[in-house]
Order: sequence, then structure tokens, then C-alpha cells
Amino acid sequence: MTAFRIGVAPLDSVARRSHDPRRVNPLIRFIPPPLVRFFARPYVAGDSLEKAIDVAAKMVAEDGFLTTLDLLAEGIDSAAAVRQNVDTYLRMVDVIADDPRFAGEGRRPTVSLKFSSYTTAPLEAGGDASGAEDAVRRIVEHAARRGVEVTLDMESRHWTDYTLACLARLHQAGHRHVGCVIQTRLHRSEADLRRLPAGCRVRLVIGIYHEPEEVALTDKSAMKDRMLLFAGRLLEAGHYVEFATHDERYVARFLDEVAPGVGADRYEVQMLYGVPRVRLQKSLVAQGVRVRLYVPFALSWKMAVAYLRRRLDEYPAMAVLVAKNWLRRR
Repeated sequence: MTAFRIGVAPLDSVARRSHDPRRVNPLIRFIPPPLVRFFARPYVAGDSLEKAIDVAAKMVAEDGFLTTLDLLAEGIDSAAAVRQNVDTYLRMVDVIADDPRFAGEGRRPTVSLKFSSYTTAPLEAGGDASGAEDAVRRIVEHAARRGVEVTLDMESRHWTDYTLACLARLHQAGHRHVGCVIQTRLHRSEADLRRLPAGCRVRLVIGIYHEPEEVALTDKSAMKDRMLLFAGRLLEAGHYVEFATHDERYVARFLDEVAPGVGADRYEVQMLYGVPRVRLQKSLVAQGVRVRLYVPFALSWKMAVAYLRRRLDEYPAMAVLVAKNWLRRR
């Protein structure tokens, strides 16, 4: 395959850590909501499911970009919020399955979800994640009936064993349309590769949660080198690889060093919605590489603003990255 050199500077993923959403830095609290919303808008596909669906339909129609949709629903504190999240995903699956704009082989969006969106007892806060697996299983079973693929997102290290165990149970029940995420920053991830169900769809990421040095790498280049290593092992084992990074150098290395000899139907490249990599993405599609964008949306701008406010609290340098991306769009 031809080497990929597009000339776009790599942009590292924004880091974050899991924490109590109520404990926000007071300085972050003082940022006016309209300003936070201004920063959030390029990275959030609207404040409704309908807007997110429209974004996904436009991308596949105009550029051939595939998508995975994710509802921003963190800091769940009530059973009503859990029910709302479940209902939104059930409706999302139906809309994806019924919308004629996604008709055709492989054009449908997948859906991505986090277990913490379905419980008021999150593991990182010492809870037992009560109700989360049952809620996700309901979504997964409905998605199976409608022919929509689901990805179980990875969260902080507190959720890794829980997520992998649930994945195994879902596959044992015949739900092979369910994939998961492996974070290469965690030292445990090499062993976790062996826990994956046969033929599983796996999104490889460096991970975006701050983790203690004793359990995770701190050097991003080392994390990305692991992505290449793990991608090769996953392909050899018969898994489907979703190689998720904005770093052009590592996308090129994956395609030039790992993917040759493997069918193009065995892998794809994933990136975040709103990050200015359109030139690279279009080049990949033109050369027959599947490109999928991770598209988050909210049910209100209040929810989206709360999401970005937490991201700014966890990683203040994000504001600089957002500003740079905005200037590139001018």
C-alpha cells in the first residue's frame, strides 16, 4: 500500500480522568456557559438525537465517512436519568435501522455506550454498578434485532474487568455484533487481549483517562507504539481492528507496516468528530480505507456544556487545543 503522507500536523487526543462531576475547579465554574458552548459546538453533534443522525447521514453521503454515535450522559444521579439514557439508545437503534439515508452495505452508524451511563453506583466511586449490565443488555438485544452494531466503551481502570466480563457474557449469549475498546496505556492490556471473544471487533486507543504511573504508561509515543503491536496481534488472532488515532504518522505506519496482506474488510481507521483531519480522512477513503468518526451528542446544550466543563477541569490545556482547532477552521 502507498505510504500515507498528507502533511497535516498530528494532534494528540485530549486527556481526561474519571472523577466526581460535582467537584469542578471553581475557576472552571466561572467560565460563562455561552463561552463553554462556543468551545463545545465543533465537537458535539447537536443537542438532540435527530441532529446527530443528520450529521451522520451527511458525512456518509458527502464524504463516505462512517460514524459511531455516543450520547453524552455522565454523572448519572437518578433512576430517571438511567431510563432516559436507555430509551434514547433504543430509539437511536430504531432510527439508524429505519433511516433510508443509511441504506446500503456498511453505511449504518454503530452506537457506542458507557456502562457508567446506566447506574447511580459507579465503580470509580466505590459502587457496584447495579443495573448497568441489565440496561446495556436490553440495548444490545434490541440492536441485534434491528441489525445495528454496538461498542462497549472503556472508561477508567475501575471499569476494565467489569466491561470485559460483560463482553464475554454477551458473546456467549450470541451477541457477536458487540465490540469493545482496549486502551494501550494500561499495562494490563496486553493480557486483556487474550480475554477477548473470538472474532471480536476491537477499537484500539491510547486511552483518555489519567491513570497512576504504576498501572499505565505516561509516554504517548510508547502508547502509540503499543497500538501498532496490539493491532498486529489482534489481526493475526482474527479480530476486526478499529485503529483510533489522529496521529497521521501512526495511521501511516498502521497501513504500511501492519495492514498489508490483510483484507480491507478487517480493519478501519477511527477519529473524533470535529477534529480537523478532513484532508487525511478523505485521502484514506479515496484509497479504499474505511474511516469512522466518533460522534458525541447531547440531549441538551446544558448537558454538553457540563461535559466540556468537566473536560476543561480535568485537562485545562484542552482550551488551547480547541482554540488552535478553531483557528484552523477560519
